[in-house]
Amino acid sequence: MPSRPKKTTKKNPRPAAKAAAQPADATLLLRIADALERLAPPRAPDWDENAADAFVWHAEPAPGWLEAVPQVNAVTIDLLQGVDRVRDILLDNTTRFARGLPANNALLWGARGMGKSSLVKAAIGAINGKKTPGKVGALALVEIHREDIPSLPMLLKLLRRSKRRFVLFCDDLSFDAEDQHYKSLKAVLDGGIEGRPDNVILYATSNRRHLLPRDMMENERSTAINPHEAVEEKVSLSDRFGLWLGFHSCSQEDFFAMLDGYCKAYGLKIDQKQLRAEAVEWSMTRGARSGRVAWQFIQDLAGRLGKPLKPAK
Repeated sequence: MPSRPKKTTKKNPRPAAKAAAQPADATLLLRIADALERLAPPRAPDWDENAADAFVWHAEPAPGWLEAVPQVNAVTIDLLQGVDRVRDILLDNTTRFARGLPANNALLWGARGMGKSSLVKAAIGAINGKKTPGKVGALALVEIHREDIPSLPMLLKLLRRSKRRFVLFCDDLSFDAEDQHYKSLKAVLDGGIEGRPDNVILYATSNRRHLLPRDMMENERSTAINPHEAVEEKVSLSDRFGLWLGFHSCSQEDFFAMLDGYCKAYGLKIDQKQLRAEAVEWSMTRGARSGRVAWQFIQDLAGRLGKPLKPAK
């Protein structure tokens, strides 16, 4: 009986081809992954809420991050002269907030250079100054720039999870005709579903009491079906602040009191008559008397006297 021919099996070359292709595919994928990683925005650094008593909010990269400020540029609250009434009101409001009691958002408005932003920083420094040396204070200041206001919900979401209490600070707050950011601020202050976190309060400074320009309001009045309602919608932003603290141009007596306080604090020795005569001339060249003008004069005086501006012992 003839024997059957043996079956020969041909090896399939496809697996070998696949095996040879795998290293090339893996290399390509790694190159794609590297390219995507380079295109992606950098990761926001981790936030330590107890790293400092002040932070600056950065909206980019999304969803935003907080940068610790080791040393705040601030003066002590006793150096602020001519603003006694608003100083006491803001200090009382901030103290109640630090204790976990109800407190209001505050709008500090009025004459330029009269210490609006300085008072906010000084009030927090005064309260945290009572803490144990070497430990972080009860309050933290968080500065947000006006152009980052649309990112406020992300910032509040981050702060809401913290056990600390935060004073959210926006300096020189105002809006022009093309700016719609004020609507985001209104929602955060009062009208949002979640509302403002219990551990956050907002302080803002502005050179005007109503944060929107008059021509913007009048334009709305002339084009709206109900002019009164249009203006009310604009003015209601300022109404979201429970405290309106006005700062007005200082008298000459207050101006001299500022100078005397600075000279005493920094140990600047100068005859009082000479001090006042030079200060009056300085203020006349600037066309104004204010806390800012007084401080600028003190810097010039200290430089001429060869004295660094360090607190006198």
